[in-house]
Amino acid sequence: MGSHPNPLPTPVTSAGADGLAALLARPGKAVVALDFDGTLAEIVPDPEQARAHPGAVPALVALAPHVASVAVITGRPADVAVRYGGFAGVPGLEHLVVLGHYGAERWDAVSSAVHAPPPHPGVAAARAELPGLLERFDAWQGTWTEDKGRAVAVHTRRAADPQGAFDALRAPLADLADRHGLMLEPGRLVLELRPPGMDKGVALAEYVRETGAETIVYGGDDLGDLPAFATVDTLRSKGHPGLLLCSGTGEVPELAEKADLVLPGPGALIDFLASVAARL
Repeated sequence: MGSHPNPLPTPVTSAGADGLAALLARPGKAVVALDFDGTLAEIVPDPEQARAHPGAVPALVALAPHVASVAVITGRPADVAVRYGGFAGVPGLEHLVVLGHYGAERWDAVSSAVHAPPPHPGVAAARAELPGLLERFDAWQGTWTEDKGRAVAVHTRRAADPQGAFDALRAPLADLADRHGLMLEPGRLVLELRPPGMDKGVALAEYVRETGAETIVYGGDDLGDLPAFATVDTLRSKGHPGLLLCSGTGEVPELAEKADLVLPGPGALIDFLASVAARL
């Protein structure tokens, strides 16, 4: 084990302290599940330029052999997250699983194949209507539409008034989603239209059942991670130790206030994972 000059940060809740203790004591019974953008990768103005933090893969390689499983749960298509993360063909990550589109898609390193159900027809219908709808609002200028295949997202980060554009477009996009049987998922200056019935909480709960994990660690940074936080809380109420990590410095207070440990961005969260791995 050796000595560790840098102590691990202390969770602010007793439940989080119990989760960290369980992870350190019985890592082989733990699942570590992590969001991608804002958690393993820095948020960037153009989502197509997002790449995993340089320390992410080394930290996961150090951690993976000690725990039951490592999973990445993301709103991105699974193959995009694998490509931007650099996760394919990495020694030490032979059993990594990436759950894309909030769990609707699954990639695993064993087969390097993506498994997914047929796309929801409402996504194509909403995608076709979106340009005309956006042009009716002054706020749309500078926004950028991302086609995720099984979802479509409107980013306002590049608009002259990013928060103003986000606020102005939220209601009309919610109406568009509703008309096509979709749901609107707000995030950090992004509004995503996607099929209902699957979220990160559902994906995490199913994955925990599949793996038979005893302890659950989940790290995220945005509103879309709240359902996964809720799943960990539910599992804790049933006797499963859990640790909730928030990546960021308060950009999403709804998530930070529910976290056991708030770490200032992907670099700090990855350092934490690497420090845990060094103690296992």
